[in-house]
Amino acid sequence: VDYAYYLRGLINFTENEGLFAFLSDPDMAERDPKAAREAFEALREVVTRFPLSKSAADSAERMRYLVNALARHEVHVARYYTKRGAHLAAANRAQQAVARYPDAPAVEEAVYIMMQAYAALGLKDLQADAERVMRRNFPHSAYLKGPVKRRVSWWKLWDPDW
Repeated sequence: VDYAYYLRGLINFTENEGLFAFLSDPDMAERDPKAAREAFEALREVVTRFPLSKSAADSAERMRYLVNALARHEVHVARYYTKRGAHLAAANRAQQAVARYPDAPAVEEAVYIMMQAYAALGLKDLQADAERVMRRNFPHSAYLKGPVKRRVSWWKLWDPDW
């Protein structure tokens, strides 16, 4: 039974890696998170119900990766809202990332997006709070020094701001 849950998790983990995946370099953060959530749930079953299983350690590692990918997805959506000028939606999505995935590396960018969104909305107190959190938790952050260059996939060359 543990191996069946493990296989179910693996299938959802690698759902969008098809024959031509090497061309587009699909990032889990830019895809629909449904498969990642289902993979997480199946792998969690392995870890919690079958902790002595051969696949429990690998399941735990994949769960950590999925948590980071789901947090990056929330930040990706918040970044999209920021680009479109929907600052309230961006702040809400960044807050969700911080609340759901507090230990994920993507939280740094989420707090920065919250700072930007609050500044754009004219909410000075919330902006100051977000900046205080940013400086306290990420004192050496590249986001505090200015805009951060993002890696652009080869098929997104027409959109340098993405």
